Amino acid sequence: MSQAPDFHIAIPEGDERQRDVCRTCGFVNYVNPKIVVGAVVTVGDRFLLARRAIEPRRGFWTIPTGFMEEGESVAEGAAREAREEACAEIAIDALLAVYSIPRLSQVQMIHRATLARPDFAAGPESLEVRLFSWDEIPWDELAFPSVHWALHHWRAVEGRHDFAPFGNPPGEDGRKPLPTS
Repeated sequence: MSQAPDFHIAIPEGDERQRDVCRTCGFVNYVNPKIVVGAVVTVGDRFLLARRAIEPRRGFWTIPTGFMEEGESVAEGAAREAREEACAEIAIDALLAVYSIPRLSQVQMIHRATLARPDFAAGPESLEVRLFSWDEIPWDELAFPSVHWALHHWRAVEGRHDFAPFGNPPGEDGRKPLPTS
């Protein structure tokens, strides 16, 4: 019968950070950021948003996003999240943005996409799913700062195919806490 690893906090040789290191074999248990994948999904001039049925930010609106799974590409993950949250099949156009959220240890990779089929519905993690025109987007009820960023970045390159993916907006380092209301 094998024994459970006995980890302690140490700085491994050649490293600069404290890590969990096995006292027996020296294995280093690296804890790395989570990758979040998603998409700004449009139908003509309207945006697909889902009202969250789960915490954090239950009841607030978001674009379809979630954690990437092992064995999938970022585009496959974004398409899966659209299916899970909005029962939507999407056609991904391009990588829109890569946001660093060090406070949450996340890297968010957001795509630009269109609805591939006209049907959508709330998935198990959503209370409702709707299409909004730009002026109808419930800006004060968006779940996360990165949703604001992604929608504005989409707008900045609307109709263009010759753009590089955006990063965090100037002055937004991803370290601010989430809104509480």
